[in-house]
Amino acid sequence: MKNFNDLIDKLRKEKTLTKEEYLILIKNREKCKEYLFKNSSEVRDKIYGKDIYIRGLIEFTNYCKNDCLYCGIRRSNKNADRYRLTKEEILNCADEGYKLGFRTYVMQGGEDGYYTDEILVDIIKSVKLKYPDCAITLSIGERSFESYKKLKEAGADRYLLRHETANENHYKKLHPKEMSFENRIKCLENLKKLGYQVGAGFMVGSPYQTEENLAEEMIFLKRINPHMVGIGPFIPHKDTPFNKEKQGKVDVTLFMLGLIRLTLPNVLLPATTALGTIDNLGREKGIKAGANVLMPNLSPVGVRKKYMLYDNKICTGDEAAQCIECLKQRINKIGYNIVVARGDYKGEINYDKI
Repeated sequence: MKNFNDLIDKLRKEKTLTKEEYLILIKNREKCKEYLFKNSSEVRDKIYGKDIYIRGLIEFTNYCKNDCLYCGIRRSNKNADRYRLTKEEILNCADEGYKLGFRTYVMQGGEDGYYTDEILVDIIKSVKLKYPDCAITLSIGERSFESYKKLKEAGADRYLLRHETANENHYKKLHPKEMSFENRIKCLENLKKLGYQVGAGFMVGSPYQTEENLAEEMIFLKRINPHMVGIGPFIPHKDTPFNKEKQGKVDVTLFMLGLIRLTLPNVLLPATTALGTIDNLGREKGIKAGANVLMPNLSPVGVRKKYMLYDNKICTGDEAAQCIECLKQRINKIGYNIVVARGDYKGEINYDKI
């Protein structure tokens, strides 16, 4: 036990471990998780206090050109009920969100060619013109450097592009041949060069993932040094090739949140919807492990069940933006406060070292 705690002390002090040391902790997580969470929550509180930031999630399209083996909106899924939100519908979501206290909007969608740079620039500028005190996060996949540049110049502040796995061989087992790990990483590097607050992320417990892969995630995250990291347990979807695979585990996800907080102390770290889907108290547990962001759903009620990346996704309860008061009470109960703020990253990153 002492040796594991010593490793956690080392991580808190040096903000990095070797792959082998991370692996030791991951393999022995049950023996040291309480000590990890004590440290990870202390570090988060030291930087962000008891503030929990909220992001209004606008899932504006479930069309996607990609065919990722784990995703419910993959192009091969003929059972998906497809939709696209109009500019007016997106602005209505922003209007409602602003009244509810949201100062960051996360525009998320599949890789949908319908939304050209021109269309997206118009939407981003319109939201920014109406709500200049709000941040816009985009989560719309792989695009060219020029496209990212136009969206940044239009007013986008942040970009979330989950890499899903830091191991190239593992990446190939989760994605079709036309997608490349190399391009995914290049996109993350381009986003950082353009000055976005950048988010990476991975699934915990995805098919073929090993504990060694999880240790590799920590080395990878330390190297690219993102502003945000979105992780959640893998949850299978009935209309994908991975429909019979086991879902990821809550305890492993929480442990990885703790490791991420100590490795990247200033990081914006969500307690994700996926975590809340497989455990009713998943988001509260995530916050206790070191998370400091929640992302309630602002999408029109009529489309929430259509943006089904995995089975049984929660979309109409306390995680919905309209139930913000319920969520506030739940978070207050564990000693934290949801605040009205953009919730920007605190700290400086050297963009040359990516």
